[in-house]
Amino acid sequence: MSAEIDETVPAPEHAPLTATEPTERPRVGIVMSSRAEMPVMEKAGQELEELGIPFETKVLPAHRDPAAACEYARSARERGLRVIIAGSAMSSLLPSLVAAHTDLPVIGVPIAGLHSPIGGLDTLVAIAQMPAGLPVATVGVDAAINAAVLAARILHC
Repeated sequence: MSAEIDETVPAPEHAPLTATEPTERPRVGIVMSSRAEMPVMEKAGQELEELGIPFETKVLPAHRDPAAACEYARSARERGLRVIIAGSAMSSLLPSLVAAHTDLPVIGVPIAGLHSPIGGLDTLVAIAQMPAGLPVATVGVDAAINAAVLAARILHC
């Protein structure tokens, strides 16, 4: 039980996530702004797989195609998702776009990234400081495993 990677995204050079069984509807969506964030975000998928929770993984470059990120969030519930984990380096754009277009719980994973001048703390603050009415639960920098554990706890409430 693991992720179905968006086929439009070339496979990363490191070990890819495996495909969800066709009969299982994903309960958790794992999204990220670019393939460069996969090494961090795949840890969430590995944790969900160990917990037996079906999930899907998508790369949604919110800066280049915000409409795709918005549509993903709008259609998430009808596709069976119950929680979305959104990773982002250098900004809060993807987690905030997703949260603005769904009523599902969104968990933001700030990613340090290669160009972060302060090791991801800029992204941590940006994701944690969403305006009133736009909640995004936030875990620590590069803490995708904690995001997966939190998603599992939300699902089991």
